[in-house]
Amino acid sequence: MSNYSTDADILEYEPTIKEFGVIDFSAEHTKTTADIQRHLRIEWWPRVSRASTTSRYFNSTNLEMDVTKLDSAQLKRAAVYHCLSFYILPKLTRHEPEGDRFRMMIDFYKARFRDELDMVLEDGVKYDFDGDGTVEDHEQQPAHFNRLVR
Repeated sequence: MSNYSTDADILEYEPTIKEFGVIDFSAEHTKTTADIQRHLRIEWWPRVSRASTTSRYFNSTNLEMDVTKLDSAQLKRAAVYHCLSFYILPKLTRHEPEGDRFRMMIDFYKARFRDELDMVLEDGVKYDFDGDGTVEDHEQQPAHFNRLVR
């Protein structure tokens, strides 16, 4: 399983982040990838696996989401925001009641992560249902399509 983001991606958004003493974020990228996959299993997969347009791809052996069929490029920005807000910046903050610069950055990137993931879900998660190596238009299903969700 490859991660959705790298240190180079983090540096695009926060170029000075490595100046604070943490040099390698490999473990954080792995945790972030697992967290995003969990979000998709909870928020997107149950709806799409029951949809009539994708039901032909399911049988009793493949009811679980295959993370290798996700398009990692689509999730890169969400992974950067998640990695910063949930794993990297909390290591740098003092966790004091009055807050600090890093606490403000955590709040900012946490909101950006939620916005980005919502946009991915609304646009349609790119998932290679038929396993042919390409994601075609009919395979990109938004979380809500022609249904009222309450």
